Amino acid sequence: MAIQIARVYDPPEDDGAARVLVDRLWPRGVAKADVHVDLWLKEIGPSTELRTWFGHEPAKFEEFARRYRAELDANPAVGRLRDLEREQGTVTLVYSAKDTEHNQAVVLRDYLTG
Repeated sequence: MAIQIARVYDPPEDDGAARVLVDRLWPRGVAKADVHVDLWLKEIGPSTELRTWFGHEPAKFEEFARRYRAELDANPAVGRLRDLEREQGTVTLVYSAKDTEHNQAVVLRDYLTG
C-alpha cells in the first residue's frame, strides 16, 4: 500500500492508483472534464480558516502542518481515505498548490503514512 501526491495540473500517471482531489476548493482554471480524479474529497482539506491563515507562506508551514494534523485527528474523511487505500493499494493525493513542498497534500500524506 502506498500514498503518493501529484499536482492537478500535471498529467496523471498510468499506475492504477486511485486519484483523490484533496483541495477544499476546485482548482483554478481547470475544467472538471480535464481533471483525472476518481474522487473529490473536499472535506479532507484544511478548514477555510486554516487555509486562509496559512496563505501558502513557507514560513508558516510548520505551524500549518501542526494545526492541520489536529484537524485531521477529528476528520471522519481520514477513514474514507484509509479504506480507499486498502481497497486500491495505492492512492494519489491530488492538489493544486504551486509549492510542491509546502501544501496540505504533503501533510496529509505524512499523516496517513506516519
